Amino acid sequence: MNFARDVVDTADPGQLALVAVAHDGERRAIAFGEVADRSARLAGALAQRGVRRGDAVMTLIGNRPEWVYAMVACWRLGAVAQPCTEQLRPADLRARMDTVEARGIVADERNVQLVADAGFDGPVLVVPDERLFDADPVAAAEMDPEDPALIVFTSGTAGEPKPIRHGARYLDGQRVQAEHWYGARPGDLCWCTAASGWSLSARNAFVAAWLRGAAALLHDARFDADERLELLEREGVNVLCMSPTEYRAIAKRGKLRPLPALRQAVAAGEPLNPEVVVTWQEAVGVSVHDGYGQTETGHLTGMPIGPPVKPGSMGRPLPGFKAWVDQGELVIDPARVPTFFIDGDRDRPWRTGDRVSEDADGYLWFEGRTDDVIISAGYRIGPFEVESALVAHPAVAEAAAVAAPDEVRGQVVRAVIVLQPPFQPSDALARDLQDHVKLETAPYKYPRIVEFAEALPKTPSGKIRRAALREGVE
Repeated sequence: MNFARDVVDTADPGQLALVAVAHDGERRAIAFGEVADRSARLAGALAQRGVRRGDAVMTLIGNRPEWVYAMVACWRLGAVAQPCTEQLRPADLRARMDTVEARGIVADERNVQLVADAGFDGPVLVVPDERLFDADPVAAAEMDPEDPALIVFTSGTAGEPKPIRHGARYLDGQRVQAEHWYGARPGDLCWCTAASGWSLSARNAFVAAWLRGAAALLHDARFDADERLELLEREGVNVLCMSPTEYRAIAKRGKLRPLPALRQAVAAGEPLNPEVVVTWQEAVGVSVHDGYGQTETGHLTGMPIGPPVKPGSMGRPLPGFKAWVDQGELVIDPARVPTFFIDGDRDRPWRTGDRVSEDADGYLWFEGRTDDVIISAGYRIGPFEVESALVAHPAVAEAAAVAAPDEVRGQVVRAVIVLQPPFQPSDALARDLQDHVKLETAPYKYPRIVEFAEALPKTPSGKIRRAALREGVE
């Protein structure tokens, strides 16, 4: 198998593949024929610089067409693509270079200095240098399903980021979620807003859309709620994939409106609060389908297409995948998950480390990481249920719940709150938030400690670093 040959080369050369909108608003429509030619020639440029089958090639490019060309070029050559986020600092990049033993780097002009500061001494291909696309095109290599094709680093919520290797089967394995959760159809325009360099982006920025005969939208700009809504409307996006934080931020601005072209909206990367689902359904006319996966496993569960959405649930295991709840923890059978990483043991169950519950209909409900669960006076409290109650309050933009030590109860819930303007911190507001949680969920879950902060500590991928918050009180 080879994604470049089986998906890109076999597509109608005139069919729309990418709609790219730059940070200055410049718009480009790119057909599959151009993707095939430019990725083949970029593969040739990599080969000229000594990159061979199995070599790791890092990419440090924004959400631009050149990033897509570079990824496809690696797969065409049989090299291993290792996309990096632009938020990395020189020390972070150096550590990744050393870990994956990078043979080359493809970077855009705004990240060249970062590569230099990291001290890379191998070949650096700077895009969009048109001379790179003058190289002779390279034919697609024959790849075994287990041949490494992609390295993605974990986000570092539970320690230092780790490199996860996926085989060629990972790319083809995205067909399941692309059909049954992402929901792309031939002729659609799909927009996954995740920045290049993260697991969600690697599988949904363009791979999932192309597997279903759809086109992908790339927007090379920072998040802006008003601009995002304008782009959704102007481009007629049919399938939208955003993080729950982005859905929340747009909803909190109170400017949601019907988007007639939008048929399917999905969320992943962190838990999706139920009130966000309701708000989008009422204002936009589309329910957000939550889903769940890990860097090691790929996408595992999703709210199915067709049945009514259950707000707050992360859906069911994808068709053909085997997952179950064991002592409150989600466990999977790797042999029944085609996107499981190639260095993992496929002969024994994989324990995800995430606590979930299952209802009578087989829907799963996220409760938190196994080490994030708060045990207070014998009660087990998942941080997500506290956070969901808090963000339902109009004053709260973001919230994190962690355990704080207590001599009597063992632990109590400590909430760290980022307020929505124009609200200001006060003792009265803290009490109001505590009362609000008591009304929204079981009273024993309310935060006995409420603190206000300008921002929450997060990984570069946007996940809350609860360990960093706990360290502040232990």
